[in-house]
Amino acid sequence: MSQLRVTKLQIFCSEDLGAFYLDVLKDRLYTTQAGSHARRSAQTALWHITQAMLHWMAPFLSFTAEEAWGVLGAAGKTPAASRDSIFMDRYTALEAPEPALLAKWVRLREIREAVNKEIEALRAAGQVGSSLQARVTLTAPPADLEILASLGADLKFVFITSAIEIIAGDALAIRVSTAFGTKCERCWHYVEEPSVAPGIDAAHPTICARCVSNLFGSGESRLVA
Repeated sequence: MSQLRVTKLQIFCSEDLGAFYLDVLKDRLYTTQAGSHARRSAQTALWHITQAMLHWMAPFLSFTAEEAWGVLGAAGKTPAASRDSIFMDRYTALEAPEPALLAKWVRLREIREAVNKEIEALRAAGQVGSSLQARVTLTAPPADLEILASLGADLKFVFITSAIEIIAGDALAIRVSTAFGTKCERCWHYVEEPSVAPGIDAAHPTICARCVSNLFGSGESRLVA
């Protein structure tokens, strides 16, 4: 049982967190306003994940969990709720997952993995460096189209591309090309629309309108990514 727990935690860290969630989260954490709802909600989610992970690893990584608990464990907790040792604390109570929501994100990750393979092929051919240099066109059947469309403008952040277009079709088909437009030196996105591309603001000519808003304006709205 102990080995199974170790394996499950390792997979969670490497695949669910490292290869997906934290990868997607970087743009929100790095580019949105410091005190924005988008960034603060991401930090809150990371706090809950950290709390849960420390409890999960404590039975078999006891010293590591205890050391981390001394730095992170009581942060964000009331004095009455905090404990000097992780072994005096309780497991985090998590709400039951929504099956439909889980199924939605499982499918999104499957599509994203297929897109990443196509991007990797372009990278191997020397046509792109990072995924932000890619422009993706997805032809999708009705069920997939509904899932993809539900993310709205945040879809490109989930796929970590500068532009993504979805088209109705009978089967899933992926076309990846090199992104065009001007690269923002702050968020590294290639912006196609001249009205929001770097240079639109004379005072800050090297960054896009989104970054200008996040730095000096009201900031952008983010929904799911």
